[in-house]
Amino acid sequence: MFILEELRDVVRVPPSKFTAPLELALTEELNRKLANKVVLNVGLCICLFDIIKMEDSYIYPGDGSSHTRTTFNFTVFRPAIEEIMEGEVKAVSSEGLQVNVVFFDGIFIKKENMMSDCHYDETEKVWVWNYQGHQLIMAVGNRIRFRVIAEEFVDTTPCGPQLAEEYKAAQLNITLSNSSAAGAGTGTAKPVLINNKDPLGEVHPYTLYGSINGDGLGMVSWWDDDEEEEEADDADENAQQEDVAETMQTEQ
Repeated sequence: MFILEELRDVVRVPPSKFTAPLELALTEELNRKLANKVVLNVGLCICLFDIIKMEDSYIYPGDGSSHTRTTFNFTVFRPAIEEIMEGEVKAVSSEGLQVNVVFFDGIFIKKENMMSDCHYDETEKVWVWNYQGHQLIMAVGNRIRFRVIAEEFVDTTPCGPQLAEEYKAAQLNITLSNSSAAGAGTGTAKPVLINNKDPLGEVHPYTLYGSINGDGLGMVSWWDDDEEEEEADDADENAQQEDVAETMQTEQ
């Protein structure tokens, strides 16, 4: 779930921190710059782990701050594919579930990655799994266990006014085309993305996709009884092994 990623950056330290040790100032600036932010193709940065190398610092004309090229390890949230995780259902829709793990909520479980006998109850706004004659509910607030099956990074660098204008023009053209097609009885409106960005909509820089189609997956409450029985069986087995060991010692 958490990994160490080696990164390199030129860190700017303002004059107000010149009295502090350089390593401490660099640590504060790196955490301020990267903590709780997504780095493309790296993951969600949590906090600085350690500093590997600090090169010479420079002060450039017109800027009183120092600039230090630094190599460091950062703690990153990036679960491995096929890793099993637990979280809480944050939102439910006809398309699937959104899951929250306290500090990250960009986790989605699509309907095609659920059990085959699942359906969405539009009235109650919940997903229902029909299992051996029982209706098992998946609702907001429930604890859920899932398997990570895919990840997606999106470059959310600001696109600028020119790209936004191109997007508006393209969106207008496709809307007019789809309206004409709809009048003819064919076609539906589709969103337009330019360079994989939607300048007018919300974009998730880092997204995880999960699956609950498997043994032990789904709502944690579904499997609590089985886990308690397994723990009880393990305890009984351990007790029996201890009894055998004591018996052997007595015989010796």
